[in-house]
Amino acid sequence: MIINNFLKKIGEIGDRQNVKVYAVGGFVRDSILGEPNKDIDFVVIGDGTDFARKVAKALSAKNVVVYEKFGTALVEYKEYKLEFVGARKESYRSHSRNPIVEPADLQTDLSRRDFTINAIALGLNAENIGEIVDPFNGRKDIEEGVIKTPLEPQVTFQDDPLRIMRAIRFATRFDFQIEKETRFALKQMANRLDIVSMERITDEFFKILLAKIPSKGFILMDECGVLEILFPEMLALKGVEQIDGHHHKDVFYHTLKVVDNIAGATEKIELRYAALVHDIAKPRTKEFVAGKGWTFHNHEEVGARMLPAIGKRLRLPNEITRYAKKLTRLHLRPIALTEEEVTDSAYRRLLFQAGDVLEDLLTLCRADITSQNPKRVQKHLSNFDFVVKRLAEVEEKDRMRAFQSPVRGQEIMETLGLQPGPDVGKLKAFIEEAILEGEIPNEHDAAFDYLLEHKDEILKENLS
Repeated sequence: MIINNFLKKIGEIGDRQNVKVYAVGGFVRDSILGEPNKDIDFVVIGDGTDFARKVAKALSAKNVVVYEKFGTALVEYKEYKLEFVGARKESYRSHSRNPIVEPADLQTDLSRRDFTINAIALGLNAENIGEIVDPFNGRKDIEEGVIKTPLEPQVTFQDDPLRIMRAIRFATRFDFQIEKETRFALKQMANRLDIVSMERITDEFFKILLAKIPSKGFILMDECGVLEILFPEMLALKGVEQIDGHHHKDVFYHTLKVVDNIAGATEKIELRYAALVHDIAKPRTKEFVAGKGWTFHNHEEVGARMLPAIGKRLRLPNEITRYAKKLTRLHLRPIALTEEEVTDSAYRRLLFQAGDVLEDLLTLCRADITSQNPKRVQKHLSNFDFVVKRLAEVEEKDRMRAFQSPVRGQEIMETLGLQPGPDVGKLKAFIEEAILEGEIPNEHDAAFDYLLEHKDEILKENLS
C-alpha cells in the first residue's frame, strides 16, 4: 500500500513523541479497494487525545474537538478529518450502549471493531511504515466480497446493535455478501436495535438509501427482520393478489425499482426518500372493483397524510417530510396528463402546484414508469416526453413557476378599501384562478384591470 506524504508526517510526529500510531478502519479498507477517503481514523498506543493535540499543534490545525468522555479527538486539517483514539477494549452491559473502557494493545483494539474489513491497521512509524496488521484476514474478505465479524457475531452485535444496520449498509455499498453465521446472528438479534437511538439508526438507513443500488439494502433489511422493526409501512407493500384474472404488481418490488431508477439519476437524498414513500398508502387504499380490477383510489393523498407520523418516528428533518408529502401528493398528476386531452389550464395548475420541485417531480414520475415489457415502458416514456415538452412551453409562455397573484394583497386593500383578513386572500385566489384558466395573462396590469372590472361580482360572490 502506498503511504502518502501526509501519512508519513503523522508517523514522524509519532516518532518524535515516542508514540506508536496506526491508520485503521475505513481509510485502510477503502485504500485496498482503490477508493478515496479523506476521513482517517488513527489508533494510538497510549493517550489518543493527547497525541491528537500534539498533531494539531505540529500541523498548525485550528479545528480540534476533544471528546473526553469517549477518549477520542477530531482534528480538521485542510481537506482531512482525522480522528484519534487510544487502543482500548470495551465491555458492555446487555441493557446499555455505554461501554466500560480500558486500555489495550492493537490486536485487542482491532478485535472489538465491527467487521473484519474494518479491522485492518497500517503502520506509520519509521520502524513499521507501510506494514499491514491484519489479524482477522480482512484483506481476504475484501477480495472475496464478504462481510463477517472479527469475533463471534453475537458478541459483536451485542456490544453495539447498530452494527446490524452497518452490516447491511456495507453489503449494499460494496455489493458484498454477509457471511452465513453473521447473517444468522443479525436476524436473531435485530430486536437489539431497540436500545439504539433512532437518530443513529436513521443515519445508517439514509446511507443505505444513498447507495448505488439501494434495493439490495432494503431486500436485506426485509430478509433479516430489520424492516419489520424500522419501517413496517413499507413491509406492508409486499404481496400480490389475484381475483378474476386481475392481479396487481407487488408494490414493494415496484417501489424498490423506482428507488433504483432515481438512484441512477441523482444522489439527492430527499428525492430518493420521496421515491421510497410515494406509494406508501397503496395497502390502505387497495380495492378490487368488478369489471375494472384493482384500484388504489386517493392513495396519493392518504400517503401524504401518513408521512408526518413516519417522519416523526424516524426523526427526520421537517423539511424532508414536507418535500416528500408534496411529491407524494402530486406524483400522479404528470402521468395523468399523458392519458387524456387536456387544456393549457391543466398544465398551468401543475406548474403552479409543483413550483420549485417540478424537476424533481418529473424525475420521480419518469422513474415510476416500470414494466417487464420494454415496449410498454418506451410507449409511456414517449407520452411522458410530450408532457414535459408541453410543460416547458406553457411555462415559457405563462411564467407559472412559483406563481402567485401579480396583484399583491396590500394593493388590493388600498384599491378596494379593505382591512387585512381572509377576504383579501379570496380576492387573490379569484385572480389566480382566472390566470390558471387562461382568462387573463399572468401580468400585473391585466390582473389589476380584471379585478376592477369584476370587483362587484367578486365582492358579491366571495365576501361575507
